[in-house]
Amino acid sequence: MDWTLTRASLGGIVGRLGFCLLLLGGAFPAHAAPSLEFKPLATDSGKRFATVWRVRGDVTASTRDGANSRKLSEGDAVFVGERLRAAQQAEAVLKTEDAGAIAIRPSTEFVAERFAAEDKPTDSFTMRLLTGSLRVISGWIARTNRSGHTIVTASATIGIRGTDHEPYVLSAELARATNNPAGTYDKVNRGGTTMEVGENKLDIDPGKVGFVRASSGVRERALMTILLPVLLDKVPSFYVPGEFDAELDRYSATADQDSLQQLELKRKAPAAPKAAACVPTTIAKTWLKQLDGAIARNDAPTIIAMFADDAAVRATVRDKDGKMTSIDLGREELVQSTLAAMKSLKGYKQRRVWTEGKSADLSPGAGCDRINLRSVVVEQGRLADKPYRFESLEEYLLEKRAGKWLAIKAETTQQ
Repeated sequence: MDWTLTRASLGGIVGRLGFCLLLLGGAFPAHAAPSLEFKPLATDSGKRFATVWRVRGDVTASTRDGANSRKLSEGDAVFVGERLRAAQQAEAVLKTEDAGAIAIRPSTEFVAERFAAEDKPTDSFTMRLLTGSLRVISGWIARTNRSGHTIVTASATIGIRGTDHEPYVLSAELARATNNPAGTYDKVNRGGTTMEVGENKLDIDPGKVGFVRASSGVRERALMTILLPVLLDKVPSFYVPGEFDAELDRYSATADQDSLQQLELKRKAPAAPKAAACVPTTIAKTWLKQLDGAIARNDAPTIIAMFADDAAVRATVRDKDGKMTSIDLGREELVQSTLAAMKSLKGYKQRRVWTEGKSADLSPGAGCDRINLRSVVVEQGRLADKPYRFESLEEYLLEKRAGKWLAIKAETTQQ
């Protein structure tokens, strides 16, 4: 069959070609869609590290490039690698998986870059504060691996000593408005922190504020002394209580004991049987069986629900001249294309030649929260009353979210 490469026909390919040839609507542009590079993800990327406890106003989470933004509501999960933003009048409080808390102040942006709370010496929590302020009440990671709990800014690294503190990155614009120097500030409410610039360290005790001036890019040795961390004589006026600070004060008062109690409960919880918990190929085949069954039933809602909201999808097909052409899709296109495809798909049959699944986390003792799935499939049927037959290689990155396996990346290539 001669397939003309329009989005309508390519959708048919995506709705079931390789990973359920999505059948898109609209014309495929004369030039190829921009290539979407699927760069290797960090070990912790995509792992849930906190849940929204309180929120007021527009607080969003997005991929680091700003795509796939979602507005956060109470009870939502937030994940390592997401860029969190609070609007000018917005605030939120997150409860971390190690029983800590993070208050996001107005006009703040930050990214959780690493998180592991497994009661191991390798437990860690690294946040990159881009601008604005947080109030951080540390959880049990501060006990299992104190040196692994850090906040990184453009001018300093902040370590903790069992802490309730408020790091603040004051931008040049806000610095001019408040008549304060731009840079990184850290106010300690309880416990202690350490500000580091290279090999220079400054311990900050309760009631004190540390400061590191924003670097101007100058590297002359004579000027480096102005970039060293110092203690301020008083708390700057831009430090003001947040909407939820009264609740946070009460939370902080017992945070150490509560986090240790939760850690003890974690230690006493029965361990999941490893043999049953992590068999990647079995998980992969089960997921594909559900997908294939939904396609055979023309069950569009089930197909859509198997892909994460931030899923990235690519289909590569051969045009009538034999040239391979790729198209990248977001989940909204996936939704619309799948709905359209299911209306015209008839007589669908498929046979999987082989399937394999491997854990995407290769670290020692890793579980199966993320799985790389590969499968070769032969499929045929009638689409818009035209017969088709394809053999394709399907590749998925599956992630377990809230107990359910979802595809966060999918790629299909016509063979």
